[in-house]
Amino acid sequence: MQVPDPQVVSRESRRPRRLRRAVAAAGLMALGAIAGLGQTAQAATVPTPAHVVVVVFENHAYSQVIGSSSAPYINSLANNGAKFTKFYAETHPSQPNYFAMFSGGTQGVTNDSCVTPGSKSAANLGAEVIAAGRTWGSYNEGLPSQGSTVCTSSSGKYAQKHNPWFAFSNVPASTGYTMSQFPTNYANLPTVSFVVPNLCNDMHDCSVGTGDTWLKNNLSAYATWAKSNNSLLVVTFDEDNSLSGNKIATVFYGASVKTGAYSTQYNHYNLLRTIEDMYGTTHAGNAASASPITEAWQ
Repeated sequence: MQVPDPQVVSRESRRPRRLRRAVAAAGLMALGAIAGLGQTAQAATVPTPAHVVVVVFENHAYSQVIGSSSAPYINSLANNGAKFTKFYAETHPSQPNYFAMFSGGTQGVTNDSCVTPGSKSAANLGAEVIAAGRTWGSYNEGLPSQGSTVCTSSSGKYAQKHNPWFAFSNVPASTGYTMSQFPTNYANLPTVSFVVPNLCNDMHDCSVGTGDTWLKNNLSAYATWAKSNNSLLVVTFDEDNSLSGNKIATVFYGASVKTGAYSTQYNHYNLLRTIEDMYGTTHAGNAASASPITEAWQ
């Protein structure tokens, strides 16, 4: 056994008691800080779903959808998933909000006029997901054909203004699919995809009930599948009816979702940041300073 050096012991015994206490306190504070960092990191985590599908509806306020008898299916998702009671769009009219939720900013778009295909090169969710080694796609009801960049369709029910991905040169146009190409084997879905109904089924020209029925008919099987296959369905709106402060309905449903109503104020930038963080991508525009939505997960 090693015998302590008497001189060392003597020096230690002469050290002021106050100094020894300060050293001990500093050590405890350091340990506490490390523990705090660990808790913060854990609290900030979001899951990594195998698939995320975001469905965007049009021009209705939160109160017109949540709690409405006209939207039984959306309310069933809300009551059995995560319902956000203070979720807001950014502006009016429609198109700038689509750019905001996809690229973290309105990209200078202030109206609903068609944007020149490939004219934008800013960071966006599609390009980020692809750069991260994942897959991206959009399913656009009424789109004449895969990759088409037309402004409108002959039927009048398709509108490019609701499909911002076609405006970006860093997103392959070929990742823009028709709704008929939405896979029946959901394992074949891209990692992240947006689904945009046509101008009737998105509630723009037709009723809340029409959109609700369309969602049930087209996405309920995926929603059920998502619960047991590590996947997520997001239902949101582009903007309100211009009468409710731009407060809109947004719902998460699927695996890892913690059922409840959440009153933290969020917007499309928070949604974008959340999806980016799910796959460890870079952050587009205002998503860089937005907080991810972390409270709605098990």
